[in-house]
Amino acid sequence: MPSPEIEKVYAHLRDIKASTREKILAGDIAGFRAIIETYGAVVPETMKISGDVSPVDVEGVSCEWVTTPESDPDRRLLYIHGGAWMSGSAASYRPLTSRLASATGCSVLAVDYRLAPENPFPAGLEDCLMAYRWMLDNRPSGARNASNVFIAGDSAGGNLTFATLLSLRDAGDRMPDAAVPISAATDFTASGESCKTRVDVDPIIEAARVGSTGKGYFGDGDPKNPLLSPLFADLSGLPPLLIHVGDAETLLDDSTRIAAKAKEAGVDATLEVWPEMPHVFHVFAPYLPESTRAIAQIGEFIRSHTTASVR
Repeated sequence: MPSPEIEKVYAHLRDIKASTREKILAGDIAGFRAIIETYGAVVPETMKISGDVSPVDVEGVSCEWVTTPESDPDRRLLYIHGGAWMSGSAASYRPLTSRLASATGCSVLAVDYRLAPENPFPAGLEDCLMAYRWMLDNRPSGARNASNVFIAGDSAGGNLTFATLLSLRDAGDRMPDAAVPISAATDFTASGESCKTRVDVDPIIEAARVGSTGKGYFGDGDPKNPLLSPLFADLSGLPPLLIHVGDAETLLDDSTRIAAKAKEAGVDATLEVWPEMPHVFHVFAPYLPESTRAIAQIGEFIRSHTTASVR
């Protein structure tokens, strides 16, 4: 039986789903974006921010450092927000990025990549690559090489996490020490069985809209392009992965299948499927205890792949 907290989260997400559907049908992108900004706002405590936020311009890409007393300036995590490639912001993710900064002991660089449809693929990916490469040599207080670097992202940001990893590998760049894709969209063809089996359970994601939403991102591009649908990529050479997904997601199989494929390619990939949890449930900490545990697990994973000292 779902807990009262989960029921409240589901009701909140159903309201967002209905409201965003209306905005998309009306072509109201600004309205859609405004609603998505409230994704995590199920109760006031989920929107509390700890630590410090410092805006920074990364060669024309808007980013912000999020740090807490636990953050080591030489251990850096690039966070890529979700929002269907068309919405979301570093600002709306501050509650989560500040919790991740505390849990991981990292200084978190949140990137405000350019959004579709005004800036279609590969604009957002280019911004993520720019931010990551800059982060290697810069910390919140100035220039200095990073001792450890990581990437994490959710939903569309999880998709961009994989695309960034693939691009870095192919370019011969320094790879992150580990990465955490959360509720990642990895298949624009929506071929996963969960797109059918979870359709009546998922309170927020409509599998039928994945392809149509994606069209605003990749236009006439091939949905099987590995940088759009990482499920179709050669995943060899990627760093250790911790993949989180909720069992109530239509995108469940986007995570289970890419985790299996990564393992087959020799990647150290850990898949965690969270019972009853919806899309990107991490943003509901501390209201949902499962969200708090998931963030703590990410912290343990990142700390286990670092050589830097924690202050």
